[in-house]
Amino acid sequence: MARQVDLLKGNILRSLTLLALPIMGSQLVQMAYNLIDMIWIGRVGAGAVAAVGAAGMFMWLSNGMAVLPRMGGQVKVAQSIGAGDMKAAGRYAAAALQMAGVMSLVYTLVMFVGAGPLIGFFRLNSAEVEAQARAYLIIVGFGMFFSFANLVLVALINATGNSRTPFFAMAVGLGANIVLDPLLIFGVGPFPQWGVAGAAVATVTAQGIVFAILARYASQDQTLFAYVDLKKPASRAQLAALCKVSGPATVMNIIFPIIGMIIARLVSGWGDAAVAVQKVGSQIESISWMTADGFAAAVNSFIAQNCGAGNLRRARKGFGAAFLLMTIWGIFCTALLVFCAAPIFRFFIPEADVLPMGVDYLVILGYSELFMCWEILVGGAYAGFGNTLPSSVVSIVFTGLRIPAAMALSATALGLNGVWWSLSISSILKGIILTGVFLIFLWRLQKKPSLPQI
Repeated sequence: MARQVDLLKGNILRSLTLLALPIMGSQLVQMAYNLIDMIWIGRVGAGAVAAVGAAGMFMWLSNGMAVLPRMGGQVKVAQSIGAGDMKAAGRYAAAALQMAGVMSLVYTLVMFVGAGPLIGFFRLNSAEVEAQARAYLIIVGFGMFFSFANLVLVALINATGNSRTPFFAMAVGLGANIVLDPLLIFGVGPFPQWGVAGAAVATVTAQGIVFAILARYASQDQTLFAYVDLKKPASRAQLAALCKVSGPATVMNIIFPIIGMIIARLVSGWGDAAVAVQKVGSQIESISWMTADGFAAAVNSFIAQNCGAGNLRRARKGFGAAFLLMTIWGIFCTALLVFCAAPIFRFFIPEADVLPMGVDYLVILGYSELFMCWEILVGGAYAGFGNTLPSSVVSIVFTGLRIPAAMALSATALGLNGVWWSLSISSILKGIILTGVFLIFLWRLQKKPSLPQI
């Protein structure tokens, strides 16, 4: 059976589902990477979780920066494939990979040189926790090339309609992570007991394995990568085209973790246990947003290919089907977090004094899951049309408002829960407003005689 799903004809729901399910699976595998780390590190203690949480903020920031080559590459490649221009698709893919390589090297240097002040920003309450966080940050710095390259390769392969290969690669990487985590964190047999550093080594090793699988596929692929020439430098026009598509989304995805860091610094005022709660809680909560992000990636490729082929009607129907499915998923995630918060959180951090804070986090954030799914899906749909500005503006404005809202609400009787409510309320507002704006965009688009220039 061919790996590529035909997104230009055939049953829309079937095509979209066949593409989306492996992407969603890949996102769930990525979530499992993080959750498995938290399960094992949580057994070391809340301090270790806080260390990984602080260092992990900079991994989150790197993912935001990688949006520039990742989203731009995916959209331009998919649009070129839809238009039947495989040479252009190959040029855009090469430009995206070259950009990712340069960015990863720069980011690695920043992590090595600035590990001390970067971790010091969070004002952690223990010198030991700070030392663990610095060690984790430096080690994962060695894997930055793999991290950037994997994100872009997955996006480019998805753009061709093949989401099964990335899922296979991610699943193999997860298997390696599952095996290596306990061996390197606790020291089993001949393996050293490295604690938090061991989790970092396991993560980098798993990323390297994923890269090897994806690179091997690319070397044999005749659909897209046969047209990719990495020896030829990308032109300014190609790089500009990528930046035009993904520039606003990149700014949003960089600002978002920076705001998250400021919130984390505010949270640290309630102690390292509160930092650990935010880290673990956000990983549990990712069951909704990472799944939505996977479906958004599928909608991105679906809309981009059909826009490239000039089929707006099919693109709109694809979004409608995806929106219905994500609404059902968001409602399920809300129910799961609100009604099952205690047993879920206890599985990751069993410490009795931390559990009440963890339950509060999951319940409060649980109310926003549906709207978060809407926000993410609409962002992917906008990107498929080659326009990431509206979703980026809405996200930046309302995410930025989290800081004053968190400061104001946490100063009331709500205390730490005021911070969690600032996150939840902003997600609800973003989901409602952005969905409304996008529906107006679709209504106006169908009134035009032709598709916008892409």
